[in-house]
Amino acid sequence: MELYQKGAETLAKVKHMRFPLENGTEKKKLKCEIYRDSMQNYKKYAIPPAQLIIADVPYNVGTNFYGSNPSWYVGGDNKNGESKLAGKAAFNSDFNFNLYEYFHFCSKMLKKDDTKPLSRGRSSNSPCMIVFCSFEQLPVLIEAAKKHGFVNYIPLVFVKNYSPQVLKANMRVVGATEYALVLYRDRLPKFRNGVQVNENGKNIRGTGKMIFNWFTWEKDGKDIPKIHPAQKPVAVLKKLIEIFTDSGDVVIDPCCGSGSTLRAAHELGRSAYGFEIDRNFYNRAKNEMLVFEKDGQMGFEDFPEIMPV
Repeated sequence: MELYQKGAETLAKVKHMRFPLENGTEKKKLKCEIYRDSMQNYKKYAIPPAQLIIADVPYNVGTNFYGSNPSWYVGGDNKNGESKLAGKAAFNSDFNFNLYEYFHFCSKMLKKDDTKPLSRGRSSNSPCMIVFCSFEQLPVLIEAAKKHGFVNYIPLVFVKNYSPQVLKANMRVVGATEYALVLYRDRLPKFRNGVQVNENGKNIRGTGKMIFNWFTWEKDGKDIPKIHPAQKPVAVLKKLIEIFTDSGDVVIDPCCGSGSTLRAAHELGRSAYGFEIDRNFYNRAKNEMLVFEKDGQMGFEDFPEIMPV
């Protein structure tokens, strides 16, 4: 009897700790899934609609991916001759990526626009997508997006304090920026800049900050594995996810490569789903990037005194 009472008390603690309440509802269990499949097959996975889709589409640089990069030569020195990367593409999708299939996927998997009336100075809960791209791709992406209903955009620029184009440093101005587009339908997307709201639902003056359309490109530390040649830093992705989503929202990356987008979303308390067709990138993302520590929530296994003998 004593063991039963002790077990009942402990079970009550487990229930309280395992399912914390948010706004009177049970907290949803977050998901982080990567599929070795094409985004075209999304229907068979029953993925919920996303608040945000982030993708780093192929830049179509083909066999010039390592151009102006020391990797073109053995040991980074042209005296050693060309390396095995000289004249090679970084990945096969750089030749056969279908931009219109990508936008079709986004038109189906992004949530519908929020139609609720908005209070003055407040953003909607409408979704958006962020597409990393080369400078030359910007007009192409804007036109392709319009054909799928994404008629509005915000250009983003990311500034680096370094350049991989070291072989051209004494010949010309070198590139030290990355580009992206925030694409959305009719209503401005959900926007979180830290503004606080009072009991009347009005913005509190002095809270929130202005978000510029340029960001500092922060390199990841050694705790983040380097998997993909075009891998985007988790630190940069977290900034974007925090601006355009809330905790518990869904983030999708249909070309997830290293899985850094999924890791960033998961660590911020968002559910994350991604597709990757390359076997090597998929395996490394799953086994290196998307390995998380136990979340700290307690289950029955944490209380052996109430487990059956």
